[in-house]
Amino acid sequence: MRIRRTLLLPLLGATLATGGVLASAPTAAAAQTIEVATAAQLKSALTSAAPGDTIHLADGTYTGNFKTTTAAGSGSRITLTGSSKAVLTAGGGYGLHLNGASYWTVRGITVTGGQKGIMIDSAKGVVVDSVTVHGLDMEGVHFRNSSTDGAIRNSKIYDTGNDGRGMGEGVYVGTAGGTSDKSDRVEISGNTIGPDVGGENVDIKEGTTGARITGNTFDGSGLTGANFDDSWVDVKGNDVLVENNRGTATTNDGYETHTQQSGWGCGTVFRGNTSDLRGASGDKQLAVNVTNYSSSCRTTVYASNTVTGGKGLTNITVTP
Repeated sequence: MRIRRTLLLPLLGATLATGGVLASAPTAAAAQTIEVATAAQLKSALTSAAPGDTIHLADGTYTGNFKTTTAAGSGSRITLTGSSKAVLTAGGGYGLHLNGASYWTVRGITVTGGQKGIMIDSAKGVVVDSVTVHGLDMEGVHFRNSSTDGAIRNSKIYDTGNDGRGMGEGVYVGTAGGTSDKSDRVEISGNTIGPDVGGENVDIKEGTTGARITGNTFDGSGLTGANFDDSWVDVKGNDVLVENNRGTATTNDGYETHTQQSGWGCGTVFRGNTSDLRGASGDKQLAVNVTNYSSSCRTTVYASNTVTGGKGLTNITVTP
């Protein structure tokens, strides 16, 4: 493993008067680039990287399960980067696990194999950008255990859910079965999700608030119907924005909202989405199927949404 030091910052009080002689105080190393080319080097770098550092992966295959628990800061992020030819390949478990590792940026690499691709637990401000995630037994990218203010952007996710249990969501936010997981304000933007995603392209769980799903391209050709997956996006959290997405190849609906826990699945706004439902065979075949509308649990579907094929735009009154 080669470390290239890129910057030195002096400590405060750089000189001290000692018997009339000025003595220089020690300097502190700041941002450094850690060049890695093997799986062992990558595991070491994930442990040793400090706030401000960059871990750069050479092209090649990195076999194993990779994890970090090191937190950075909002102004001193840790970056893990490489090209799409830098491939993390797992034979089970998680390909890359950011556990408590706040303010990391993961950029450019490919994650494949294993049970799940990129798992983000109990971490704030994690940004996953321009990665490729595929060939997994279960979901692609998962924000979990109150991982807030994160983002998955400009990425490709496909070929997930290969164990056949219908647990292959492209992007999964939160945890099913309760409301204690506050993975709030997660941004999902500019991604291409599908084909062969063995669950919803995006699943927003109850307990989470403020997700933003914008400018994505969805392909639902991998939907299996297991665990009721029959749409590109299923919203069970609150105050979610779904805007300017494009979807094709669904078995039933384009987008759905549900109340799995009382008071949740409310406040979603749908705007500017383009839905192609040709070939859908489910019972509703709506671009936006709102299953839980009431005066205390509102959803807004704007007329800027469009639909081709199917049986209509939505089952609630459209807002001009």
